[in-house]
Amino acid sequence: MSGATGDDADPATSTGPIGRPHHLVVDSADPARAAAFWSALLGRPVTWSEQDFVVVAPDDTSSGLAFQRAPDHRRPTWPDPAVPQQLHLDVMVDDLDAAGAAVLALGATRLPDHGGTDGRSDVYADPDGHPFCLIRRPGWAPPVGRAGTVGGHG
Repeated sequence: MSGATGDDADPATSTGPIGRPHHLVVDSADPARAAAFWSALLGRPVTWSEQDFVVVAPDDTSSGLAFQRAPDHRRPTWPDPAVPQQLHLDVMVDDLDAAGAAVLALGATRLPDHGGTDGRSDVYADPDGHPFCLIRRPGWAPPVGRAGTVGGHG
């Protein structure tokens, strides 16, 4: 096989991807705690766990979110730019209020609204302080989970 998808494709001229995403790796003071939070939020299992590196993914052959120990991790102070947010995830939910209550029960913290969302999203921080948004599911997207749940489980 040859061409952009074959083994002999020239990376300098190929129009295909050079690679694909594996894990989105997030610095954390406590990778196990961070993984437990995101596992519960997304309804995905912890599929790999070492002392300093934990992965949450659909299964043990899939890519996902990874959390690596960062001993000097500084909790973001968003929206104050003193310590920038570093990254954030948008998490689609069926019901903002129910999902908000669920993530607070998991250990999230509600952050000030950033404006301009017309009630379509709310901002929270995970246990390490990383901001994330709960986004109301748009009409074109299939339902996320059962009513009143986060990650499709109750």
